[in-house]
Amino acid sequence: MSRAGGDAAAAALERAGVETVRRAVELDLASRFQESLMCYQEGIDLLLQVVKATKDEVKKQHYRQKISEYMTRAEDIKKHIEKEKQDGKYHKQIKIDENATGFSYEKLFQEYLNEIVTEVWVEDPYIRHVHQLYNFLRFCEMLVKGPCKVKTIHLLTSYDEGSGKIQQISSLEEIKQSLKNHGVTLNVSFSSSIHDREIRFNSGWMIKIGRGLDYFKKPQGRFSIGYCDFDLRPCHKTTVDVFHTKHTKKT
Repeated sequence: MSRAGGDAAAAALERAGVETVRRAVELDLASRFQESLMCYQEGIDLLLQVVKATKDEVKKQHYRQKISEYMTRAEDIKKHIEKEKQDGKYHKQIKIDENATGFSYEKLFQEYLNEIVTEVWVEDPYIRHVHQLYNFLRFCEMLVKGPCKVKTIHLLTSYDEGSGKIQQISSLEEIKQSLKNHGVTLNVSFSSSIHDREIRFNSGWMIKIGRGLDYFKKPQGRFSIGYCDFDLRPCHKTTVDVFHTKHTKKT
């Protein structure tokens, strides 16, 4: 790479680092601590690369001092989040706007799926129609891929009230047998009075989505962008609330 090209790359890296920590500070001031922590960590990594790449000693010293400040703040936020989790006070809210993209199940849940997770509870009254059953299947596929070590999934839903009841039962049975081939047990229960939509992990995380798993819009066509990749699929407007409790109830 030419010197000019190297300087341009270093400048781009510096801009990205500065912009990321600026975003971290904004989120910090807005008390959006989990998102702020992630931005601090990403920004620190970028600025460390800037320090390594630059030969300007004044700039090196400046960013070393800033990195030290950001690392101290990130550590304080980490302790604050951990305390909230221990006290059962943790709450994070994500607002998904109408037609927003970038909210696949992986993006939404991956942060909470570490190796501690072995058991999952899903309460959603609308795992009935074909597209809703496919949504649940995609959610199960995400759990199977890891990094969590899920062994048991509990689903509480309601029966399809129309002619689709037989297909609903047979589809869930097929998912159950497929999960069994991957060493995962699926327990399915039905309730006519279920209204709440929530997903709980035995690690203590609880995620409540206003629309349950069914927050994706119908694709424009079978060969349109977003049909396969759900990060590119437009969403319905909904709210996601994330809590942490030491006492995860069981069904």
